[in-house]
Amino acid sequence: MISVAEHDESPRAPDPLVSVVMPLYNEAAVLRTLTGLVEEALQSCRCRYEIVYVNDGSRDESEDLLDEIARENPHVRVVHFSRNFGHQAAVQAGLMFAAGDAIVVMDSDLQDDPAAIPRFLERWREGYDVVYAVRFNRKENLAKRSLFYAFYRVLNAISDTPIPHDAGNFGLIDRRAAEHVVRMYDRDRFYPGLRRWVGFRQIGVPVERLARHDDQPRVTLRQLGRLAKSAVFSFSSFPLTMFYAIAAVSLLACAGLCGFTLYHKLFTGLAIPGWTSMTIAASFFGALNALGIGILGEYVIRIYDQVRARPLFIVQREVNFALRDAEAIGAADVGNALRD
Repeated sequence: MISVAEHDESPRAPDPLVSVVMPLYNEAAVLRTLTGLVEEALQSCRCRYEIVYVNDGSRDESEDLLDEIARENPHVRVVHFSRNFGHQAAVQAGLMFAAGDAIVVMDSDLQDDPAAIPRFLERWREGYDVVYAVRFNRKENLAKRSLFYAFYRVLNAISDTPIPHDAGNFGLIDRRAAEHVVRMYDRDRFYPGLRRWVGFRQIGVPVERLARHDDQPRVTLRQLGRLAKSAVFSFSSFPLTMFYAIAAVSLLACAGLCGFTLYHKLFTGLAIPGWTSMTIAASFFGALNALGIGILGEYVIRIYDQVRARPLFIVQREVNFALRDAEAIGAADVGNALRD
């Protein structure tokens, strides 16, 4: 058990370091604009800051452009993956590499509005450990908006850990809460759920969901479906519990069919061998068995991945982190000299 009781009343640092973590995949077209918008928001907060980009195996010019931006801007750090490991792995890496007292996680496609960062920090300074964006006025098409709307409400209804509606990755998390998220051994990760699970003081802030800078989402519907499955199977036992109800309904249906068949056999003589309804019933129960095996398989593969314990990601190289470490050592030396 990890105790945090001794930190419950810890004051906020008067001069905090704020880290902005941004996973990205093939976003070269918008990186300079994004960096400028994030810096503008952070400078308005009058705090120390760093921008941590996590390059999730981009295949466009993102890698070279990130290196160029990092050379020009000492506040920018870059983590390059050896290949594409997925958005949730990139979020985890960003939390691990960020050094801030407060860490903002946001997407790199301009859908998350950097102008919301000062509002997050204001709430953080009021004592909240997690400040998450509650998205509204999404710009996706109707079908996709409907799927997102349904997903969050269904997940909240069946989850063992209540997860706020319409709250994705965008938000601020305090250092101590982030450390607990990083320490979790889950191989199949859903960051909004893990962020909620750790507890602490949390609050939502309404933030308009902006349009992408292009019309080519980097996350496909199939990948969104896999993420939805991760959320459901990681935070709910409902799929397994559901089979108790299915078993009861199946038992009643089976009893009804048996009674119906016996009635006609004993009293009407209309029982026909090879009756089509029996074939339909057999197919129905066979489908239920296949569904049950599939659901059990989802849990088993997650157990297998957990036991296999492959790393969530592999870092090919890091940029500007040595500079940050040198600055931290220099600041510590100055502080020690002042105390002496």
